[in-house]
Amino acid sequence: MTPAPTASTLGELLAGGYHHPSVKEEVRENLVARLRAGETAFPGLVGFEDTVLPELESALLAGHDFVLLGERGQGKTRLMRTVAGLLDEWSPAVDGCEINDDPVQPVCRRCLGLKAELGDALPIRWRHRDERYSEKLATPDTSVGDLIGDVDPIKVAAGRTLGDPETVHYGLVPRANRGIFGLNELPDLAERIQVALFNVLEERDIQIRGYALRLPLDLLLIATANPEDYTNRGRIITPLKDRFGAEIRTHYPQQVSDEVAVVAQEARLVADVPEHLVEVIARFTRGLRESASVDQRSGVSARFAIAGAESVGASALRRAARTQEDGAVARICDVPTIVPTLLGKVEFEMGEEGRERDILEHLLRVATAETFRSRLAGLDLSGFTGLFEDGSVVETGDLVTGADLLAQVGPVPGLSKVLDRLGDGDDASPGHVAAAVEFVLEGLHLTRRIEKDTVAGRTVYGA
Repeated sequence: MTPAPTASTLGELLAGGYHHPSVKEEVRENLVARLRAGETAFPGLVGFEDTVLPELESALLAGHDFVLLGERGQGKTRLMRTVAGLLDEWSPAVDGCEINDDPVQPVCRRCLGLKAELGDALPIRWRHRDERYSEKLATPDTSVGDLIGDVDPIKVAAGRTLGDPETVHYGLVPRANRGIFGLNELPDLAERIQVALFNVLEERDIQIRGYALRLPLDLLLIATANPEDYTNRGRIITPLKDRFGAEIRTHYPQQVSDEVAVVAQEARLVADVPEHLVEVIARFTRGLRESASVDQRSGVSARFAIAGAESVGASALRRAARTQEDGAVARICDVPTIVPTLLGKVEFEMGEEGRERDILEHLLRVATAETFRSRLAGLDLSGFTGLFEDGSVVETGDLVTGADLLAQVGPVPGLSKVLDRLGDGDDASPGHVAAAVEFVLEGLHLTRRIEKDTVAGRTVYGA
């Protein structure tokens, strides 16, 4: 963070050549500058480059307030918060103003009086862009007072008259003046409360308790919503929809690589989870989104895949702690542990009652087989199938160390090529080698090339 500018009065600010753009002009100028420079305007967003971001950029360049519409876990809130990065790093405001008036053009009665009295000596303070973004989760009990404002009984009790506009306690929206206001889950806001936003979006002012009070607010308002056919808890009323300049539809990652990138970016892993296992989880998540057994109106959040990867890492760490293994590296045996813990994150169709766990386990096997074919197609894996020609077996499980697994298989022809395909190469650690071996064995079983049995919680290949 660069230091704030040093100007402390209106006179010093004007002497420094202060430019007075509106918030939407400020966002537009900074977005254009980033686009011309070829910089990323919205860092941390994956899979939206050719779909959502062009629409978002157009809405911001047009100066529109907008709604982000999409199922849960599609990154709507992250996208909304990222827009704040397009504000100037530092912005001046009248010192002590509740609604952060611009010193050049104040709008509240207090600041207008101070400017008339002090002139160029009007004190200012500097606000960082992080202070200029505020957010509210809309809930059915949200009131007009919360959003817009109400009479402050403490100020009245202190001796002010009810007719004095300075008895007003401003709500979240006017306090977001000269910034960005994000409203999450807009349909959950009671319809009579949504009406209070009409003037904010059209006339750019607010009305409080019948006061002759007009505050021309300068802000960018962004809202998020789930599709109406899913929520059933409310809707965005038509006149309010009409006042938003744009409605932007978000989506889940459309490519497996994007899903993997989201997990890699967001998951807080407590152990080493090889990329091919992250791909299994990503394909598993996509399979759920495409399954007729899952309620697709609800969607399957990106948080499902993120939590899945974190759980797989936790299983590997548990094994390392219980067996005193050096280093915790996840293997395919750790992946099924996510099924019972993530079961509650998926909404199933009514006719699937009692089959939920079976559905998840089946789709997980499908995802593992797809990853096996994608990663290792065309490789000669006869060295692995040859391990079982003399009736030998290989035993593994979530408490079998990687060293124990490798001791059972010994040198395997073709293993180095498998490691190359899985991105490990010649410098693979013993943990990664064990993860690769077990992944191949599971893939061979799923493609019906070797047998597998489960005995007392352990998996036996070649049984």
